[in-house]
Amino acid sequence: MGTPHANHILVVEDDDLTRDALKTLLEAAGYWVTAAAHGQEALDRLSDGEHPSVILLDLSMPVMDGRTFRKQQLQSPLLAPIPVLLLSAEDNLARTAASLGVAGYFPKPIGIEMLLKAIHSLGGLVS
Repeated sequence: MGTPHANHILVVEDDDLTRDALKTLLEAAGYWVTAAAHGQEALDRLSDGEHPSVILLDLSMPVMDGRTFRKQQLQSPLLAPIPVLLLSAEDNLARTAASLGVAGYFPKPIGIEMLLKAIHSLGGLVS
């Protein structure tokens, strides 16, 4: 299967504007970014061998939401170690993050500088 890339980020976000803005900002910071519009698309990408260093995950999405994606991710020995940061406007985000066992969370609107620091701390290093 694929090897994790230290500068590869997978953005899983259904809102086109938010997804494109995150992609643009992260690429400007030196990351290689792939994107998925929902959890099933993200799982498909991951099963095709994409192994990012960090996954940025929205919770409320059509087809497959972030909670279902995370549960599926954790069932795979190859995918479970990839750290996830939640990005959501939902209430009780801290509780949701704890219940899903993610590395961190950011309420929307997202502070990009704090997000970049979190990505860096999780091993997403720009080379």
